[in-house]
Amino acid sequence: MQLSTDIVNDYLVVELKGELDHHTSEDARKKIEQYYYNNNLLNIILDLSQLKFMDSSGIGLVMGRYKNCKERNGNLLIVSTSPYVNKILKMSGLMKIIKVYSTIDEAIKG
Repeated sequence: MQLSTDIVNDYLVVELKGELDHHTSEDARKKIEQYYYNNNLLNIILDLSQLKFMDSSGIGLVMGRYKNCKERNGNLLIVSTSPYVNKILKMSGLMKIIKVYSTIDEAIKG
């Protein structure tokens, strides 16, 4: 899996490519938290639009970052255009608590 980060306004934008599973989620979690806390940010945008696969470990990663943001009175937003990823987010119930957008720009504009 590839992970890239950027800071746009007060958002940590995290782009994930490839597979987010039990082999990659812990490393991704550490990197995301390092950037998030070291830059003293409130909000995270997870761009999942280029994921090919995500299992329950990916759901755990999303849920954990949601909790991190809520503890700081921030927001976690998701960018996804993948029917596969959207189905997993819907089945897990995450779509009920986290807003999903089609692009990073849409997410930032809210």
